[in-house]
Amino acid sequence: MDSTDKVDGQVGQVEGGAPVRRRDSYHHGDLRNALIDAATELARKGGPEAVVLREAARHVGVSATAAYRHFASHADLIAAVKERSLAALATSMRAELAELEPTGDPRVDATNRLSALGRAYVHFALSNTGLFRTAFFHREVIKDKPPQRTDTAYELLAAAVEGLASAGVLPPERRAHTETAAWAAVHGLSVLMLDGPLRAMPESEREAALNRTVQVVIQGV
Repeated sequence: MDSTDKVDGQVGQVEGGAPVRRRDSYHHGDLRNALIDAATELARKGGPEAVVLREAARHVGVSATAAYRHFASHADLIAAVKERSLAALATSMRAELAELEPTGDPRVDATNRLSALGRAYVHFALSNTGLFRTAFFHREVIKDKPPQRTDTAYELLAAAVEGLASAGVLPPERRAHTETAAWAAVHGLSVLMLDGPLRAMPESEREAALNRTVQVVIQGV
């Protein structure tokens, strides 16, 4: 048990009078994950700007000093939350793939996989705005902390594009950078709907716009 992570008392009083349950101690390594969990929830509700180490420590019920033993800086914490956010995006995309029913036609199935991933990407951005913004948050302070995961949205899109090539839908001479073009389309649409001129688009039109974007990508392939 890591005595450096111990806190005194059972219940702390926080701003607004809301009690926070404090743990007497954490097993070694648990506090780091608990802080990332708390910071991820902060990001879910308020985006990357809401990720503050002291606030995460308050939610967990430990002192800032204990938190800083696990994260030397804000950059370290937000890099960890970026990883969680990217993982959540990838998980959402894989879940959409899992819902597909095989048709038995490799060309149709490959096309359906890319289409499903594109829709899942935008759906995640619109329904998990805070995590989406955190996943692609970039500042000088974290530029030297690239994502370590390999099952990112890009990797999933690349695998789907490779499936198109294997099925004969995508000619070899047009294979290069196709996943980049597909990613740019769905990411760009997501940003336009969240923060750009399309943010005022009625909800009833968003799905139609998304479907048309995916259709244009598929036709371009």
